[in-house]
Amino acid sequence: MTQIQDINDYQIIIVDDEPHIGTVLQQLFKLENISALAITDPQTIARYITPNWAGIVISDVNMPQLDGLSLLQQLKQQDDDLPVVLLTGFGDIAMAVDALKKGAYDFIEKPFNNEHILDVTKRALDKRSLTLENRKLKRELESHIAPGPRILGSSPGVMKMRHLIDQVLDTPADIMLEGETGAGKELVARYLHDHSYRNKANFVAINCGAIPENLIESELFGAESGAFTGIDKRRIGKFEYANGGTLFLDEIESTPMSLQVKLLRVLEDRKVERLGSNTPINLDIRVIAATKLNLQQLCEQGQFRQDLLYRLNLVTIVIPPLRERLEDIPLLFLHFARIASARYHKALIALTPQQTMVLSSHDWPGNVRELRNLAERYVLLGAEAAFAGNLDNHTTMHTSMSLQQRVEFFERLLIEEALSHNKGSIKLTMEQLELPRKTLYDKMRKFDLDRKQFIES
Repeated sequence: MTQIQDINDYQIIIVDDEPHIGTVLQQLFKLENISALAITDPQTIARYITPNWAGIVISDVNMPQLDGLSLLQQLKQQDDDLPVVLLTGFGDIAMAVDALKKGAYDFIEKPFNNEHILDVTKRALDKRSLTLENRKLKRELESHIAPGPRILGSSPGVMKMRHLIDQVLDTPADIMLEGETGAGKELVARYLHDHSYRNKANFVAINCGAIPENLIESELFGAESGAFTGIDKRRIGKFEYANGGTLFLDEIESTPMSLQVKLLRVLEDRKVERLGSNTPINLDIRVIAATKLNLQQLCEQGQFRQDLLYRLNLVTIVIPPLRERLEDIPLLFLHFARIASARYHKALIALTPQQTMVLSSHDWPGNVRELRNLAERYVLLGAEAAFAGNLDNHTTMHTSMSLQQRVEFFERLLIEEALSHNKGSIKLTMEQLELPRKTLYDKMRKFDLDRKQFIES
């Protein structure tokens, strides 16, 4: 069998035990700039199909290893919306009807007409594209209308992070968040909790670096009355309080070495004992740890336990710094400014193109937290006070970007600004930018802009 290196490299997978059929179809599709892969063994194809694969399958019906109807059923179990076109040389009408009932997209007899199979294939690809677009819109709608925090942005780093988050939302795995100060680690932790099945239970956050070493153990595990001096009544620890929900351990690198052994034991056994007690309490909990440092380096320096790191980083989510997601800055600034406008009962004045350029050329060492503070100052004190002396590196704007990258970057900024000014109205944005509707839609698609992001609540 020809090996599939990456299913996303192909728009069509052709399955036929006669190699010349696959070769003929590959050549036919190549003339239409449609990427296709031909294989002769159908037995392992289903495992390569992913729910987000933007392609279709064309399969022969009569194959010795696995008949086409059985393959159809396997593929439908992987993705019920996947278009599967079946080929046969027998012209069996009853078989065709049965295949369509079982979910086949279409049924084509051999020898096939090139124009006919091209027409069926293109319609199936269009249907697949529409299905995936509808799924994407549904996910976006659910994330926008769901209560709790939202992760805004469409930069590659944020899209990759959001995809990983969606994959692990309802899994029991503990999670490690890596990100610089102010990048939004607690926001991501809260998003993971609020959009998971644990959202009815508590989300409990504790900063491991903000609690004195002599108190952190009782804070985490709890203590019975009289367990040590100063404890005159039972204290419920963070683990117990978060039972059924999520415990967020921020700045996990600050945890004392003496406590890391006990923390590892709790994570492995899923049981906790209050100080001064011998009664274990069973835990049903997800632990999310966060760090701004390289824990592997700390392990090598003897400042963090390697076994604890292994236990915590089963799934690691990297939160990109703001300087790596410049295209998200206008949307984030607008979001924070709207919140501040409502909080302080002050009118929101749109940014000028020059101010937007300054925002997008700053290094943002404080990341999203710094941007949020600037947006609040902008609403509360005005643009002059907010920008004065705070963003002093805009003269070195995008020195690492090529001319084409700069042109595309500022083109995107201008479109975002117009959409924001017009509250997502396509008609008003077209008029302001003097662009035809199709051109505007093409550019919005190119820059992955969604008008719903700019509609005021």
